[in-house]
Amino acid sequence: MLAASAKGALWLAFASVVAALGQEPIITFDSSASALQIAGGAVSKGQVLVSSNDYWGVIRAAGDLAIDFGRVTGTNYTLSNGKSSSQPASYVYRPVNNMNNTFYTTTGTANFTGPAYSDFSASNVVIIAGTIGHSTVIDDLISSKAIDVSAVTGKWESFVSQVVKNPVPGCSAALVIAGSDPRGTIYGIYDISEQIGVSPWYFWADSPVRQKKEIYVLPTKKVQGPPSVKYRGFFLNDEQPALTNWVASHWSDTPYGAGFGPQFYGLIFEVLLRLRANYLWPTLWATMFEVDDPGNQPFADAFEIVLGTSHTEPLMRAQNEFGKFYQGPWAYNLNNETIDDYFRFGVQRAKQYARNSLWTVGMRGTGDTHIEGLGVDHIVEMLHTLVHNQREIMSTGLETNITSIPQLWCLYKEVMTYLFAGLQVPDDVTLLWADDNWGNVRRLPLLNETSRAGGAGVYYHFDYVGDPRNYKWINTIQLAKTTENMHMAYSRGADRVWIVNVGDMKALEIPINHYFDLAYDTKRWGLDSTSEWAKLWAAREFGTDNAAAIGGILEKYGMYAARRKFELIEPQTYSVINYNEADAVLTQWSELVAEAQGIYDKLDEAAKPAFFQMVLHPAIAGEIVNKIYIGGAKQSLFSGQKRNSANDVINEVLAVSDEDVGLTNRWDALLDGKWKYFMDQTHLGFDGYWQQPMRNTLPAMSYVQTAFASVAGHVGLGVEGSNATVQGDDKWHSNSGNNLAIPPMDPYGPLTRYFDVFTRGTKVCTWTASPWQPWVKLSQYTGTVGPKGSDTRVFVSIDWASAPKGPYSSTININVTTPCRGMDKYGFRAPMIQVPINIRAIASNFTKGFVESDGHVAITGAHYQAIVPPATTSADSTNVTYHKFLHYGRTGSGMGLVPLSTEKLTVATAPALEYDLYLFTNHTAANVTVFISPALNYLGDGTPLEYGIALYPAGKSAPTAPTLVRPVGATVGTNMPDGWGYAVGDAVWGRIGNYTTSGFAVPQEGAYKLRLWALMPGIVVQKIVVNLGGVRPSYLGPPESFLVGRDSLGKYNQSSFLDEVDTVGGRGKGKCKRATLS
Repeated sequence: MLAASAKGALWLAFASVVAALGQEPIITFDSSASALQIAGGAVSKGQVLVSSNDYWGVIRAAGDLAIDFGRVTGTNYTLSNGKSSSQPASYVYRPVNNMNNTFYTTTGTANFTGPAYSDFSASNVVIIAGTIGHSTVIDDLISSKAIDVSAVTGKWESFVSQVVKNPVPGCSAALVIAGSDPRGTIYGIYDISEQIGVSPWYFWADSPVRQKKEIYVLPTKKVQGPPSVKYRGFFLNDEQPALTNWVASHWSDTPYGAGFGPQFYGLIFEVLLRLRANYLWPTLWATMFEVDDPGNQPFADAFEIVLGTSHTEPLMRAQNEFGKFYQGPWAYNLNNETIDDYFRFGVQRAKQYARNSLWTVGMRGTGDTHIEGLGVDHIVEMLHTLVHNQREIMSTGLETNITSIPQLWCLYKEVMTYLFAGLQVPDDVTLLWADDNWGNVRRLPLLNETSRAGGAGVYYHFDYVGDPRNYKWINTIQLAKTTENMHMAYSRGADRVWIVNVGDMKALEIPINHYFDLAYDTKRWGLDSTSEWAKLWAAREFGTDNAAAIGGILEKYGMYAARRKFELIEPQTYSVINYNEADAVLTQWSELVAEAQGIYDKLDEAAKPAFFQMVLHPAIAGEIVNKIYIGGAKQSLFSGQKRNSANDVINEVLAVSDEDVGLTNRWDALLDGKWKYFMDQTHLGFDGYWQQPMRNTLPAMSYVQTAFASVAGHVGLGVEGSNATVQGDDKWHSNSGNNLAIPPMDPYGPLTRYFDVFTRGTKVCTWTASPWQPWVKLSQYTGTVGPKGSDTRVFVSIDWASAPKGPYSSTININVTTPCRGMDKYGFRAPMIQVPINIRAIASNFTKGFVESDGHVAITGAHYQAIVPPATTSADSTNVTYHKFLHYGRTGSGMGLVPLSTEKLTVATAPALEYDLYLFTNHTAANVTVFISPALNYLGDGTPLEYGIALYPAGKSAPTAPTLVRPVGATVGTNMPDGWGYAVGDAVWGRIGNYTTSGFAVPQEGAYKLRLWALMPGIVVQKIVVNLGGVRPSYLGPPESFLVGRDSLGKYNQSSFLDEVDTVGGRGKGKCKRATLS
């Protein structure tokens, strides 16, 4: 595999030397004296040579390679077994009788036919491929010492590829691929396919194939494998409506449902192998893989795909088989004889395919639920008996020692708690730990569990149906978070099985590819590899010209989509009144779509379908959903303020809804309807419920009757930070009050605040705003609003050079007047906007640190002033430090401990992050909230996630006993820890509840230090907010505060999170402009 030191060279050389993503390159399109030409020149029609005695799956893959050369060069290569007039390879099997699924019988024999052979032509042979010990041609080369395979012999899924001179009589030189086992050979074959320019996604995402006439092989010998993780696969799940509808539209129904047969699954098997994966959990909801078509199970074996079954489907039987074909309850304590027979049938049916089987053991309740009607102690006792019997059934049925049969027990949901209640898992069974369905590993191996013969693995999710809400429409995965979680798993020894739930699979191509690359070569793709991976992926799919830009789009999209999955967005998610938050979110999406569209417009026509599917469509779709819900929030605000423009927003939201329909229609029409039905998934209108809506619906909106003016007058005012309006009464301000205050202004706060002037009537009206002090500046002092005109946002700023010298605290009024006064003048006085002013100075010796403004300090976790070494060194804390996770979290980055294998530390043995603060408010306690990634107690509830925190005057010593915070409570039964639903929905612990909030006294104004000790990896700090009474409701929290030593007075805006230094997709280069719905 490619060494980490070669990363930079790989990227720079990509234009002329092509690599399978992240792997060592051996193909080039440039000629050289030492390179072997395998296409073009004297090679008019090359041949791929295999041996007849090789595995059917290897021969089939070699046939794919021959066709792949045709995709690239325009001329298909031929496939030969070294003979003439040969019949295609045949895989023979005994089909199960799927009309009787309780008594095992077969229906004779059947076969799968491999690719056609051409007559052998030694002079045309350019590639020879085969499996060590199963390929005559490869074994002959080994015997003659033409190739040395000692580096891969006996290893799992490894291969050697090298140019060999005179490999067979009549062939002067060829590229030889020798695999340690059939999948090793297949990966070596597809390695060439990918390097010559055929993406693994050529079918499933229509990735373009760039035409090349001349192709060369470098003289380098390549040794690749074994993979980092032994079994790497995905779970097709939650497949209705999208995937099921698509399959039903392409293939005839089976006797039991939609046409999930070999024609469909062959496409799945192929993409798995091209992605260097090897393992599948087939569809579950309304299918029965082995029953729907008797060819499915043998076809997987023929392809060399390791077949498994999901966490709720033991011993190779589909979930729906028991209820359809067997009598009695799915309850082992009540119906064990029937259930044992059910298991025996599964073993009998799979016996002839056992070489490529990974057996799920254990049992859950009916229909992917927990076991009901028994206490935990009885469940544990029953499961001990059940698994003992399952293992006897397997050992007897497969006629082999049970320890030689690959098995796993998926510790999903409540099953994990049985382990803590005394469940004993046989040592040779893999412990498949599960995430929480939201990409956060729940439990990983402890030190005393790493030596188990069965090892450990992870069941992960990119798609889910369940609490707190379904997410299965399109991609909402942040690659950097996947990297962090899976590296954590790998570092703790969970490297036997990685399986990920991918729902319909379509629309998840990017996170799937990334996940499998991590699994295949975890060391190659380190913690900071996401940006590089995204660029290389983009280069492979769309060429190098736009690779960096596309990679950036992928990272930004992943952050925007993951900070709040589309299905969980509601009108109240992002604040439309505080911190310019909603407008900033729309700005990011608008800029992202513009960037993606700009690249799309420049691409060749052949590349546009793939780019639309994987990059442009999700960006447009994400913007649409956010515009709909933020539009709904603005409409609620505007209608509450009785603005005429509230009705305009209704129309705008309806127009955006039409865009959503149009986008789905565009998808359905793509490539003559190839992917129609894959966007059938509903995604609007969950209304607080977890299950998918049966039809897309818009958020509730209220129509304002505009025939008559408001009784409070034609012109209204609203201010930043409030739903209230004046003149007039509403529930948001005191009755008969005519003044509204904008949030406070001071030299260390936002450069501007705003108020809105809008029409609530039937006349065209002028207005004039007059500050009481000349150093209070407005973006506009007069204007016009009317029934057909637009509302006006007026920005307030302060000329601090002309303002009074501090300390100074006052409220400056702004009169807003209009000649459009009618009868309203008798009931309502003219309104005023009030501007609270605080002019304060920090001490001259405070030269670095964050400064309070507006009653709070907000800090990006990565902007610490120091990393404080541990007070005491220990073996556990050697080389432990903090790492900045880039392009991570909700806006930019996170800080957490590395190495990820570090055991839990104490305050004395842990390093600390230290932040300097200057606080002015000293009449209240400071509530410090730490926004951390939604991790769980991955070392068990007995070793919970924990951090220490202290806020203390800068002149004093740090407390030796800081506040200890354990944000994650215990998991009890089927319940998740308290607050978990909010944490995964918000993508942080800290937004809702007091799980990460600690109170500290602030005895006086002055400099303070905030020190935070993460006591274990998994505590990833994204943001810290010190609330001194001024924090207002929002989703992302206040923008980062002024940092002395970095920011300049009058230049650092901090009006929204876009202004933060590290915000991904922020104003870093001044390119972001305010984007609003109305």
